[in-house]
Amino acid sequence: MFKETKVYYHLPGLFEFYEFYKVFLPLFREHREYFYEWCEIGSVYGAPADCIWGGGRVGFGDAKAEDAALLMREYNISSRLTFSNSLLKEEHLNDKKCNRLCETFEHNGEAENGIIIYSDLLLEYIKKHYPGFYFVSSTTKVLTGFDEFENELNRSDFRFIVPDFRLNKEFEKLNKLSGEQKNKVEFLCNECCRFDCFDRKNCYENVSRKSLGEDCEDHICVSPNAEDGYRFSEAMKNPGFIGTDDILNIYVPKGFSQFKIEGRSLGSAMILEFLLYYMTKPEFILNVREEIYLDSSLDIF
Repeated sequence: MFKETKVYYHLPGLFEFYEFYKVFLPLFREHREYFYEWCEIGSVYGAPADCIWGGGRVGFGDAKAEDAALLMREYNISSRLTFSNSLLKEEHLNDKKCNRLCETFEHNGEAENGIIIYSDLLLEYIKKHYPGFYFVSSTTKVLTGFDEFENELNRSDFRFIVPDFRLNKEFEKLNKLSGEQKNKVEFLCNECCRFDCFDRKNCYENVSRKSLGEDCEDHICVSPNAEDGYRFSEAMKNPGFIGTDDILNIYVPKGFSQFKIEGRSLGSAMILEFLLYYMTKPEFILNVREEIYLDSSLDIF
């Protein structure tokens, strides 16, 4: 089944986990036998700190843009800038830092780079000034209605659309999508947000306000388990969770190949656990963990 089919994972932390990927990517290349032959890294996404076009999560990545770009170019991996702020106005489009990011990543090696985006205003601006990017419709749009999700799939602006995780198991409707539409769907696999959360859009809007530097209170999560923070073991119990077996036995046979791993706000130790679970052959998990943990240049925690 997988001689020709590939699964592409889109990984978090282009800036946030730069030091981690400096260790992991050489391991992925030099010891490809440790990892499932059917999976590839489709992209690494993220945004640096103080990026006003950013959204989804408050950026804390402190890696230099030039360093992150060089690393992705070395391994021929697509970089995605997470510009999913939902509250941008005309006055924000001339931000020097964000425009420099576009200049740095637009033409960075052989891999085509992308923008994860919410705002149509920003979309049109980047299309005009930096036409070398492809675009990904952000999950921060919270497209929970299948009709609105399908309308987004039909927009020629986007190469990929990340639906709200609550559409992940809508198989009766997903099955009816055309092959072209299926190729554009990028499922968010490991969301820990409560499945019946009614406040997700407000949560993302709060992040957008903070990215713009507005003085606003922290969003208070409505989940009764919010104080526990992100736990992968709990995310696995989420009705929208997509595990490795689901990918291989359900999604790939149905014609889907793109999967996003969240985690920009988490530590590198948690990112490692995601990569061990989704990409690493069970018999080599210890090998990969040891290679990462024993690297003296990396503070995994």
